[in-house]
Amino acid sequence: MKHPKIIFYERKFPSANMILIKDQLPILVDTGFGSEAKETEQIIKDAGISPEGLHLIVNTHYHSDHVGGNSYLQKKFRVKIAAHRWEANLINTRDPEACSAEWLDQPVEPYEVDLLLSDNDEICTGNRSFQVLHTPGHTLGHISLYEPEEEIFICGDLFHSQDVGWLNIFREGVSSIQRSLESVERVAKLNIRQVYSGHGPQIKDPIRSIHTARKRLEKWLKNPDKVSWHACKRIFAFTLMMKNGLQKDEIDHYLLNCGWLQDFSRYSFKLQAEEFIPILVDEMIRSGAASWYNNYLIVTAPYTVPQKEWMDKDIKPKDW
Repeated sequence: MKHPKIIFYERKFPSANMILIKDQLPILVDTGFGSEAKETEQIIKDAGISPEGLHLIVNTHYHSDHVGGNSYLQKKFRVKIAAHRWEANLINTRDPEACSAEWLDQPVEPYEVDLLLSDNDEICTGNRSFQVLHTPGHTLGHISLYEPEEEIFICGDLFHSQDVGWLNIFREGVSSIQRSLESVERVAKLNIRQVYSGHGPQIKDPIRSIHTARKRLEKWLKNPDKVSWHACKRIFAFTLMMKNGLQKDEIDHYLLNCGWLQDFSRYSFKLQAEEFIPILVDEMIRSGAASWYNNYLIVTAPYTVPQKEWMDKDIKPKDW
């Protein structure tokens, strides 16, 4: 039996990584940020696959950095899309909460989910079948893919090389920490050799990365404030990437209109939003996540600046 070829694309923010499973029935796992949809198309072509020849797009979850290319590929090439049924229902009914896009202020263009997935479903690529594992935590409908013969694991944002996906206690529930821990514990029982996550390089030492994720989540159970800090810094960093920085004078006005900032400040830190903003900015600088440059707060991690024309569309599920 032939082996499917796994092509891993480590992408800069605001896109997530992509995994192309090149087999008789080619599968693309996640599609990056919407502003990079044409680049995503070219990546597929460069791998020797015509986009219209894709058998399926599988989304690990519905955040903008993982589903942003869905609309472009579906409209132009009629590629079918698969996702966990809980998130698929929100997408297909055009629920304003879909993708948490409004709460996060992250644009996402409309798409339809054709195949609604559940735990233990199988996705055939021709020579192999990948098992769908429901691994909630980062989102309620987060899934991972597992191929037992070659021990391949695609984990989305369940965990990364030395980190875990941020947890949204206000949209996914306060038990997100426990759900994430249970998902990681489930994965720890699998035989895995090749691991691909949604951000960062291919994971070289799965056992160590799983151990690191488990320990962090266990600490968060004892100190939930750390969950909120982790999330706020990740969300704000993503915002700075999308906007290519925020001018000092516009930070307060912008953040005061963000649902995530309002919720975390009031309920996690027991502060008014106006009080929390300078604390958050100071922490971004102290931790090295951002710095001032010509009176702009700029994120320090490498990223690709989204095209202004695309960002100006500002499309959210409420507009779909």
